[in-house]
Amino acid sequence: MSQIKIYKSKKWSSFFVAIAVLISCIAMQRQAKRVIFFGDSITQAGVKGNGYINQLKKAVDSTKFQLIGAGIGGNKVYDLYLRLEEDVLNKKPDLVFIYVGINDVWHKLGARTGTDYDKYLKFYQALINKIQAKGSKVVLCTPTVIGEKKEGTNEVDADLNKYAAGVRDLAAKNNLPLCDLRKAFMDYEAANNTEDQEKGVLTTDKVHLNDVGNKLVADTMLPFIK
Repeated sequence: MSQIKIYKSKKWSSFFVAIAVLISCIAMQRQAKRVIFFGDSITQAGVKGNGYINQLKKAVDSTKFQLIGAGIGGNKVYDLYLRLEEDVLNKKPDLVFIYVGINDVWHKLGARTGTDYDKYLKFYQALINKIQAKGSKVVLCTPTVIGEKKEGTNEVDADLNKYAAGVRDLAAKNNLPLCDLRKAFMDYEAANNTEDQEKGVLTTDKVHLNDVGNKLVADTMLPFIK
């Protein structure tokens, strides 16, 4: 009988240990800050291979931060506004990176379906307002590049600089942190694109990021994840 009691005691001890471990894991998940990256195809690719979100996942403590990509190819700022509730707010994030603007400028070419500057800023401000109303923190990101040649010589550099300046102004106006990706890219290109290539240094096609470009985005964003 004593052996049976010992066996049952050990069995129950193992059960309670398992329960304690499970509760601990759930508690850690709840304590982990939820960070959402909200954007277009660059962010959509960020969760694949050496994408910038995957690189960030390797750089942060997974017990402290849960990183989630919410990017859809072709999206502009108003697309983000339309899906904000479902893809971001319903997930109750602690922190949201807004990284949008490339398509708003790029799509002015050809089909001319881009976003006028004033509308870009209005929708961007509306995103900020709705995210903050839910108690989430926001980091604003400037759009990166459409072409990697010397600054001022790519077709839409003037527009990109204008839209990036608008994001900087929104960050200052709302007292929000600014992740100045465009400046980081311009500085990198100035130092490393010695042959004045239009692609291949940080991008595969003048817009979408190669491994080096993804690393630069990850390195620039990392200090804001805290």
